[in-house]
Amino acid sequence: MSKTKDKNAKSNSKTKKPQSPKKRVGSKKNGISENLKIDLQKEKEKYLRLFAEFENFKKRTSRERLELFKSANKEVMSALIPILDDYDRAKSQIDTENSSEEIKGLLLIFNKMSEILKTNGLFEVEIKVGEVFDSEFHEAITQIPASKEDLKGKIIDVVEKGYQLGDKIIRFPKVVVGK
Repeated sequence: MSKTKDKNAKSNSKTKKPQSPKKRVGSKKNGISENLKIDLQKEKEKYLRLFAEFENFKKRTSRERLELFKSANKEVMSALIPILDDYDRAKSQIDTENSSEEIKGLLLIFNKMSEILKTNGLFEVEIKVGEVFDSEFHEAITQIPASKEDLKGKIIDVVEKGYQLGDKIIRFPKVVVGK
């Protein structure tokens, strides 16, 4: 019988739970709403960070895409540069006043090709004899003794033209520098 009394006591204790006052229930609702507000604020911050990250990603990829378009022709342009050199050498040997119609036609083709390359971003690097040598923009092939004191450290001769594609130099001009 003592077992049945213990069972009855346990069941009575389970059913007779003390109930919390109404103030506590209200404070639970306030606590829940405060937690929800805090969670909502955290989610808003996450959203803003994610949105900012995505905007930065879009800007970065568009910049990379523009750079890719600018330099996509680099290999083709680099392959055409020796042909431009050959055209320049041939052009310097042609006497334009006494040339035939075929020669004039070849000169027109050369001019047309060079204009197309310019519209696609390929330009000659401008160099003048007498400029100060700058290793950032010139490639020195050799140094020779300068005939005058003011030619030391300056470009004496341009051996090979340089070319740039957009803002990047794809072939540095080869020059002779006075020492």
